[in-house]
Amino acid sequence: MVPAFLDLAGHPVRWQMLVELAGSDRQVGELTDLVGQPQGLVSYHLARLRDGGLVSARKSSFDGRATYYRVHLDRCGELLAATGAALHPGLHSNDAPTPKRRLAKERRHARVKVLFVCTGNGTRSQIAEALLRDKAGELVEVVSAGSHPKPIHPNALKVLAEKGIDISEAQSKPIAQFSGRHFDYVITLCDKVREICPKFPGRGQTMHWSIEDPSAAPGTARATAPAFRAVADDLESRIGFLISQIDHQTNQEHARYG
Repeated sequence: MVPAFLDLAGHPVRWQMLVELAGSDRQVGELTDLVGQPQGLVSYHLARLRDGGLVSARKSSFDGRATYYRVHLDRCGELLAATGAALHPGLHSNDAPTPKRRLAKERRHARVKVLFVCTGNGTRSQIAEALLRDKAGELVEVVSAGSHPKPIHPNALKVLAEKGIDISEAQSKPIAQFSGRHFDYVITLCDKVREICPKFPGRGQTMHWSIEDPSAAPGTARATAPAFRAVADDLESRIGFLISQIDHQTNQEHARYG
C-alpha cells in the first residue's frame, strides 16, 4: 500500500500547491495563478489535500465570500517520517520537523528583521511577536503593529503568561511607526489588514497567516481564554516552522557568501 503522504503529495499539481501554501495562506484564485491550472482542477486537488488532513480552510474575516487555505506542516512532517519507516525501518526519522524548535543560539549572523501586522495589534500580532522573541532571542529583531491600534487584550497577556512570557509592559503600535524601515519578513495575521498593508523598502518576503481574532466578539465564546490559547498554539506552531525557514535561508547565505 502506498504511504498516505506519497499518495497525497506525489501528484505534481498537489505538490506545487503544498509548496505555495507552505509560504503563505492562499485563496483559490491565487493558487490557480501560481500553479497555472484551471480553478476546477485546483479545487479538486485542494479537496484531496483537505480530505487527507494536509490542508484546511477558513472563511475570510474580511470578505466572507473568500476562503483561505493553509497547509499543516506538522501533519506533513508526521506523514513524511512514516513514509520513510514504511520503506525500511532504518529510514525512520527521529528528527521530524517540530513546531516548537528554537533558533540555534550558537549561530552568529546578522539579525533577521520580522514585522507581524494585524488590525488592532492587541492580540494576534502581540502574541506572535512575543513567541518569536522568546524562541529566537536576540538573533531576530521582531516587532508588531496594527492598522488601527487598540489596547492589548487581557487574555493575550494571560495565555502568554501561561507560557512563561511577560508582555505586561508592551504597547500597541501603528503601522506608520515603521514606515520606511526594511524587514526581511512582513507577516500579516488578519485578512483585512492584508489588503491594506503598505509596502516596505527592500526585497523582504511577505507572508499571510489567516488567523481569526479571538477578541472580535466580546462577551461571546470566541473571546474566552480557550479561544486565545488556540490562537497562541496555532501561532507557536507556525513560528516554529518560520524559525526553520530562517535557519535554512541563513545557512544558504553563509554558504554562498561565506
